[in-house]
Amino acid sequence: MGSPYVEPGAGDGAPHYRENNGFRISGDMSAASAKDAQREADRIEPVLKRLWQQGMWDPKTVRAAMLKLGYQEERFDAKGKLLGGTLRVEPMDSRFKDGREVRPEGALVGLRVHTDACVTAFVQKTNYQVSTHGPYPETGCFEPPAGH
Repeated sequence: MGSPYVEPGAGDGAPHYRENNGFRISGDMSAASAKDAQREADRIEPVLKRLWQQGMWDPKTVRAAMLKLGYQEERFDAKGKLLGGTLRVEPMDSRFKDGREVRPEGALVGLRVHTDACVTAFVQKTNYQVSTHGPYPETGCFEPPAGH
């Protein structure tokens, strides 16, 4: 029989859910940052919708479209220190399918709006989506694929 204790915010009610999955829980945004993030999401959404309708979801095309909106790509020094920029566009995360690792077509978009606010999006063959949230503790705007 399971423990009667259910941690606050415990998703499916499993004991220690937040403790075990803290790396996948985004941080809080201030009201002002949430408003700014939504404004940026509203700029990005029609661009991704257009690309999706045109069947253009490769990272290079998506990156070019985001740069046309005036965003700058994140730049880092040799030690990993952020030098500037707020945008990251990457290929979709790989997944296991039929016993092997595959990388679906499409692009992931991460935009750091403030230190406590992000816009993330994806565009792929089947759909696209734009959302806002606080940053993840270890990976910034992108949800970490797995913990350690």
